[in-house]
Amino acid sequence: MNSEPGGFSLLTFFQMGGIFMWPLLAFSIATIAIALERAVYVLYHNLRVEDLKTRVETYIKTGDIPGARDYLMALTKRRIGARILLTLVNRSRLSEHLMERAVETEALNCINSLENGFNFLTALGSLSPLTGFLGTVSGMIGAFKSIAEATEVNAQIVANGIYEALITTVFGLIIAIIAMVAHSLLTHVVDKFTAEVEAACSELITELAIAHSGAEIPPMPEPGAVTG
Repeated sequence: MNSEPGGFSLLTFFQMGGIFMWPLLAFSIATIAIALERAVYVLYHNLRVEDLKTRVETYIKTGDIPGARDYLMALTKRRIGARILLTLVNRSRLSEHLMERAVETEALNCINSLENGFNFLTALGSLSPLTGFLGTVSGMIGAFKSIAEATEVNAQIVANGIYEALITTVFGLIIAIIAMVAHSLLTHVVDKFTAEVEAACSELITELAIAHSGAEIPPMPEPGAVTG
């Protein structure tokens, strides 16, 4: 509580904002809850892919497909990337096209689970400032009503009404900023994971195709070498 003269506590601001502060309170709770839940979910499931790809690639080159399967199965609980690569390993005897289709389906399901709740953050980021503006308009109507009913109009009547009306706009914008920042950060993490999974699966499908054909992996050309 702020006890200084002219100071306000958070509760005082809430009360001054009027009835529209209640939906804004609900929006703020929902925004923080969704952002924290998604952050914990992403951290728990460890979206690193490179170490999984390197290990599975080693198993494939040594012809130990069952070893790759066992390795990935042990990690599927906390590694979403392991689930996708396990689908690839389990379909390793199929054609390249069918392997790609199976991996795409599993990757889509996993990415959808990561993005669960993102739409709510987007909606909250849009609804919060609109609700704040609605509260401001409502407050301004009340302010002009007070002016119309006053026998003597002075600056204090107008200033107090506008001051109270703008509180909902401030709270709405704060909630929207939090929702948009959380959405942007989480989307960046998921997009990075998607790109890494796509690259890893593409390389592993090539390795599996070479392993099944019995062909040797061609050596990388030397920098600056001329091929004819």
